[in-house]
Amino acid sequence: MSETIRLTLPDGSVREMPRGTTGGDVARSIGPGLAKAALAAKVDGEVIDLERPIERDAALALVTVRDEADALELVRHDYAHILAEAVQALYPGTQITFGPATDDGFYYDFAPAPGRGMFTEEDLPAIEEAMRAIIARDQPLVREVWERQALIDAWSKAGETFKAEWAGQLPDGEEISVYRSGAWFDMCRGPHLVSTGKLDPQAFKLTRVSGAYWRGDPKNPMLSRIYGTGWLSKKQLDAHLTRLEEAAKRDHRKLGNEMGLFHLQQEAHGSVFWHPHGFTIWRQLESYMRRAIDEAGYREVKTPQIMDARQWEQSGHWGKYRENMFVIPDEVPNVDDEGPVISGDADWMALKPMNCPAHVLIFRQGIKSYRDLPLRLFEHGCCHRNEPHGALHGLMRVRQFTQDDAHIFCREDQIVDEVQAFCRLADRIYRDFGFTYSIKLALRPEKRFGTDEMWDQAEAELRDAVKKAGLATPEYGWEELPGEGAFYAPKLEWHLTDAIGRTWQVGTIQSDRVLPERLDASYVGEDGERHRPVMLHRAIFGSYERFIGILIEHYAGRMPMWLAPVQAVVATIVSDADGYANEVVAALKAAGLRAEADLRNEKINYKVREHSLAKVPALLVVGKREAEEGKVAIRRLGSEGQQILTLAEAVAALAAEAAAPDLRPAA
Repeated sequence: MSETIRLTLPDGSVREMPRGTTGGDVARSIGPGLAKAALAAKVDGEVIDLERPIERDAALALVTVRDEADALELVRHDYAHILAEAVQALYPGTQITFGPATDDGFYYDFAPAPGRGMFTEEDLPAIEEAMRAIIARDQPLVREVWERQALIDAWSKAGETFKAEWAGQLPDGEEISVYRSGAWFDMCRGPHLVSTGKLDPQAFKLTRVSGAYWRGDPKNPMLSRIYGTGWLSKKQLDAHLTRLEEAAKRDHRKLGNEMGLFHLQQEAHGSVFWHPHGFTIWRQLESYMRRAIDEAGYREVKTPQIMDARQWEQSGHWGKYRENMFVIPDEVPNVDDEGPVISGDADWMALKPMNCPAHVLIFRQGIKSYRDLPLRLFEHGCCHRNEPHGALHGLMRVRQFTQDDAHIFCREDQIVDEVQAFCRLADRIYRDFGFTYSIKLALRPEKRFGTDEMWDQAEAELRDAVKKAGLATPEYGWEELPGEGAFYAPKLEWHLTDAIGRTWQVGTIQSDRVLPERLDASYVGEDGERHRPVMLHRAIFGSYERFIGILIEHYAGRMPMWLAPVQAVVATIVSDADGYANEVVAALKAAGLRAEADLRNEKINYKVREHSLAKVPALLVVGKREAEEGKVAIRRLGSEGQQILTLAEAVAALAAEAAAPDLRPAA
């Protein structure tokens, strides 16, 4: 065996290094600047510890703060370990469990020492100071490999019953890595930074405390979970905290209450009570979407809420999705992924969690020819999913929701064109709402239906369509996500970016050959033989509930004029103007505007403040002089000034502003 290995660097150059060399060795051989900046090594695409030996020829890249995604994952994992070390130093007898990195930080679950009680937010400042002391000590983070039994014994001796239990369930003979910081250690796959001193002590903050069951099971002991956010620099942390403050102001639950849009309550947990103003937004979105799908050649349908469970078994949802379905009656036995589970005389029914099987049943009515395709079936489909209680979150995660759902039944040769057309439609709609977006391709999961050849073809078609649409570029954040497709199809995902930089995954299109096969959908081809259609599952809003929640937060409640529940309020300064105010409201309504009069015996400043809180886009103030001259004073939401216009001018201007987007293609 050769004593040297060849490492290919990102610029294409090749370095011959001794076998067992590390990323740190390579960084030092290049220069002191890179040696100081390097945080980890990436070997053939896998991030490893900077000082971990490399034993084979490989492509090598050095991770620095410029590689933000990899660098953030590293530092957040380190912050989690340091959090655990600090807690155990401050509170002896505390047991550690799990502590992963998250999308914006980290958390760690603890079993507090007997008699101490759960952690509270009052404990966080002291823990933060202990963490900074550990960072200041610049302790090396050393990787060790242990045998399973030795690790079980070590955890048991230390009184770490949770860790000992977890170690005991690891496969026998598997390499178990442990990371040590001084005397403290935890088992972990890594990677980690070289030492705690590589972290910025001012770039993290502990944010909150909650309860969490051991391994997520309510039958297990309750643990204390401490959350934190961690970044590469204090500047990044400050920007993140500012975003959190802004997000709190925009919280759709808070604004929904202030604006009287909707409410949630225990009597229908997971479902939404829409108030008149909130349902006005819904109706505007529904009307907008109908215009969009009519223009795009879809045909709207309506399907039942409850279907026989045998239909769900045939489609595959019963085996893959049963735990998230509402079943009538609800005493159906547990099922696995494969075998038949419903006896021939069983009378189980299920509320539909999705619309696709019902659309296949519509497609199967009558004989379909190749000339009938593509057939685009659309439904404002109400669905029910038995989401866990703890996962419910305002409008963002509910149990009853309505999708802007459609299924395109097409021939093999039509797939790429149909996906391209959907890309254009989605682009137009998202831009109408002021969003930018990125596109991801979610690839086959480990548990799936269909052959590898089927998945190869479906993934290639989606990839080809996005490329032909010109969207598979860095500008659109193009990325492929291994293992994140549905069990029956790969999918394209649209991730919207809102006004404060958050992303929301909403629209999808999936290329499915599995469901048409399982539900026996077919058409007569040009050759006179039966063929299977391909079924494209697609949505743009995703669900009305969630999309409205996103819009409320994106606009901070200040909806565009065409979406605003009340577009204009006519407020009087004196009661002598009441008659004229009613004339103004009538003129606005005649022009199609949603307008109301405020004739209360209140000061005008009070009325202005109240309607500003309600996010009314235009307030038309009228007094005795305005009534005599046939004019109005318009105050715009968020503006201190006012504009004096004749009534006719005001009505024309507001009507033009309130017009919904024109979805017809440009001439």
